[in-house]
Amino acid sequence: MKTRVLPFNDRSIAEAARLILAGEPVAIPTETVYGLAADATNAQAVARIYEAKGRPSFNPLIVHVMDRASAERIGVFDQQARALADEYWPGPLTLVVPLRADAAIASIVTAGLPTVGLRVSSHPAMQALLRASGRPLAAPSANASGSISPTRAEHVVKSLGGRIPLVIDAGATERGLESTIVAATGGPLRLLRRGPIEIAAEQAAGPTIEAPGQLASHYAPSKPLRLNAETAEPGEFLIGYGPIAGHSTLTASGDLVQAAAKLFELLHQADASRFAGIAVAPVPDQGLGAAINDRLRRAAAV
Repeated sequence: MKTRVLPFNDRSIAEAARLILAGEPVAIPTETVYGLAADATNAQAVARIYEAKGRPSFNPLIVHVMDRASAERIGVFDQQARALADEYWPGPLTLVVPLRADAAIASIVTAGLPTVGLRVSSHPAMQALLRASGRPLAAPSANASGSISPTRAEHVVKSLGGRIPLVIDAGATERGLESTIVAATGGPLRLLRRGPIEIAAEQAAGPTIEAPGQLASHYAPSKPLRLNAETAEPGEFLIGYGPIAGHSTLTASGDLVQAAAKLFELLHQADASRFAGIAVAPVPDQGLGAAINDRLRRAAAV
């Protein structure tokens, strides 16, 4: 794949929006760092973010929206959350709030969690892409997993060149540090990640990942989870892969993007089923398969 770098203008934003609506990720600046944006309502598009980054596990991703009204169509805002949004948006603050039941956000974005991280960026390029695409955009930093966060377009190309179709170049970012993340899910505010904005909140602690930048396990099903299963044992819901069909399948063709896109949806389906346990067919431990297996191993160990 050839990665094009285009200067930020109306024409490049129109091209970026075309790619977003076609299910491709695009690198776009925010006031913090460059983000790798994809349509947050399209699970396969979001899976391509992970594929491009080589991300080793499926962490929840921040969803970028135009304004608080757009955010409230996705998440449930209490008085505290509204006050923070009104004071700091647009800006480098991400609010983690309960996910609305009717929100059209792909489950891979939230890593299967009942909460969602939302942000309104002040950068004109991100604002323009949100307007042009008409979609909420999931956007982690536009760099290979484990490498330094990008604050210039050339940083993105060095890290992701050949893996993504387009980088919008608007020069150096203003802040250069990822957004502050605060959870407003009822009770005291909790600080999930430090960033450019200082907010009085309790330091979050515990084993649950709620946002990028935390080191712990994610959502796990309430039922026992058995991995590398060729067949289902009595009382198990089998999630298939490739030639192993199961009760539902991640992918019949072996398409790892499709498998990643369906992972959390099928874990929820299996967890809500009448079966007492869950089994998952073997998934190749390469590329996105390594991320899928990392997620499954940690879910099985809980």
